[in-house]
Amino acid sequence: MALEDAKHQVDEAFTREDLRGLTYENTFGGAPSFLRRKYTKDLTGVDLAVTGVPFDHAVTNRPGTRFGPRAIREASALQSPDPAYGWDGYDALSELSIVDYGDVAYDYAKIAEFPGVLEEHIRTILKAGVGTITLGGDHFITLPILKAYAEKYGPLSVIQVDAHSDLWPDDDYDRIDHGTFMYKAVKLGIIDPKRSVQIGIRTTVEDSLGFNVIDARAVHEKGAAAAAAQVKEIVGDHPSYLTFDIDGLDPAFAPGTGTPVWGGLSSGQAAILLRDLAGINLVGGDVVEVSPPFDTTGATAVAGAHVALELISLWGWTRRKG
Repeated sequence: MALEDAKHQVDEAFTREDLRGLTYENTFGGAPSFLRRKYTKDLTGVDLAVTGVPFDHAVTNRPGTRFGPRAIREASALQSPDPAYGWDGYDALSELSIVDYGDVAYDYAKIAEFPGVLEEHIRTILKAGVGTITLGGDHFITLPILKAYAEKYGPLSVIQVDAHSDLWPDDDYDRIDHGTFMYKAVKLGIIDPKRSVQIGIRTTVEDSLGFNVIDARAVHEKGAAAAAAQVKEIVGDHPSYLTFDIDGLDPAFAPGTGTPVWGGLSSGQAAILLRDLAGINLVGGDVVEVSPPFDTTGATAVAGAHVALELISLWGWTRRKG
């Protein structure tokens, strides 16, 4: 840690001029943007935008994920002085121009309008030639995001880390439900399930709709590295979107979530899995379902912040210079 820099760096979310590089602002003070990136809506010269979606109207159990983006940003301050560990000397924060684009704005009392608002929010960023890493929010938010991405890339490969498949049948496309959004994504043709994979699943669904599934037991028995190798075989070099539901982790590691299920991945397994996915053609990603009210320790938000940094590193890995 550069102690000399810490003496004068403060509120880097507003004061920093260089969009690249680490920051040594005291982790316990200042404005909590994600990883102390600059808050801005100006996407000129930007590679990647981190954006928040404080939405939890689609949950089937415990709410609170509307507070997820704020908690993840605060937790990320712990990581801002150091490059992500284990990336063979690659530091995405120093190589990429990354901004915190802030949160999507929407009328909380007009829920039916929300999907279109979020889709346009992401579309605006993509039209600027910038990628997105999104902080949720409940898992429904992934559907409007995928729609915006599919407009640009066509049907996507999806890598989904989750306790639940979110494939429960639901042919009412006006319903907003975090448990059925992936079913709708398949039916809408915006993802290719045969080139997609779900990891950590430990709940039952009658029809996986062609998804490849590596359930939690398979990860425990064969290892996270083997799971990552299998994922890479499945998605190949196809444009891929990675969505990480924090309940993919066991409740021992991420208690602050709405629908916890025992038997999940450890944080260590998740770290190996994400690191070993390096080389996939990642075009975007999100981390969702962090619900701070159900975790007084803050560990779930810390896990979410780590996942988001790994997603940034994955996104940048294939865009390295030299």
